[in-house]
Amino acid sequence: MDFEVNRQDLRETRVIDRPPPRLEPGQLRLSVERFALTSNNVSYAVAGDVLGYWDFFPADPPWGRIPAMGFASVVESTTEGVDVGGRYFGWYPMADQVLVEARSSQSGFSDVGAHRAGHARAYTSFVDVTTDPTYREDRADEYLLLRGLFMTSYLVEDFLDDNGFHGASQTLVTSASSKTSIALGSRLAARGHHSVGLTSAGNRAFVERLGLYDEVLTYDHIETLDAKVPSVAVDMAGSADLRSRIHRHFGDQLRYSCLVGATHWEDVGSGTEDLPGPKPEFFFAPTQVTKRGEEWGQGELMRRMGDAFGQFLETAPEWLTVERGSGPEAVEAVYREVLDGRSDPSVGHVLSIG
Repeated sequence: MDFEVNRQDLRETRVIDRPPPRLEPGQLRLSVERFALTSNNVSYAVAGDVLGYWDFFPADPPWGRIPAMGFASVVESTTEGVDVGGRYFGWYPMADQVLVEARSSQSGFSDVGAHRAGHARAYTSFVDVTTDPTYREDRADEYLLLRGLFMTSYLVEDFLDDNGFHGASQTLVTSASSKTSIALGSRLAARGHHSVGLTSAGNRAFVERLGLYDEVLTYDHIETLDAKVPSVAVDMAGSADLRSRIHRHFGDQLRYSCLVGATHWEDVGSGTEDLPGPKPEFFFAPTQVTKRGEEWGQGELMRRMGDAFGQFLETAPEWLTVERGSGPEAVEAVYREVLDGRSDPSVGHVLSIG
């Protein structure tokens, strides 16, 4: 079974049951155990054509399969070095199984299918959880919900620090209640850099309880910020209106405008033209991975990110409640809740379709 969405209308969905294809040499069949469904998945759908997320698991047009971070086990293998029974973390479709053209690697295996040829290694790698020092069985669901988005936030913060925060003394973070923003807030706090969390009125109390941001403001108070303070904006919301207001309020004192997410997906628009201050730029995590890998060595980069993630994972139970669900109806219900912006920021959904 595969959960698919209409790429032209994200509110239209279907579940389709296809007969499993026969395994060819160099392939794996994996049973998808469970996956995380968060606002990040909506961002993947919104940016699916621009950043190639729809190519991860091709579907018949106009349908698309949104990638999700998940666990899966190998149930059939014709790939040397990857045995039946192995359990891997990585990008999977919201499905009960998936077929992958694979090549074994030191940490697990890589998807080497032709449709993945243009994607960065970070997007094609599957990690054997038994070899990942950051994996903890007692935190498996939290690991599933937070590992991928934490790495993005780690790299965003590292990129900003690597560039001296572009001369800014504070960073504004939109959609401050989202899990990616929470991870970024934790990194900015660890750095000792002043942060301002911007959120909806309904989520303000939750964001304040996190204790990560130096200031927490609702969106209708953006213009109360001191416009003379050199600032960086990290946009997790993707709202053209919010982005415009931030640019027009700070003008040239906005030193950098970083686009990351699209939790406010219905207000995305273009929003990057004719704005005061710097032109908004998409953040592409693999670019920073490549840079730091060359400077530090890939092993040292992974060690640093792993140590930071381990610390973040320890604090997760203080603010995150995991809710499990199974079956197509559960996946559909959570997807619509997230799509409509009705999800509780303190809840993380871990699902299986089978």
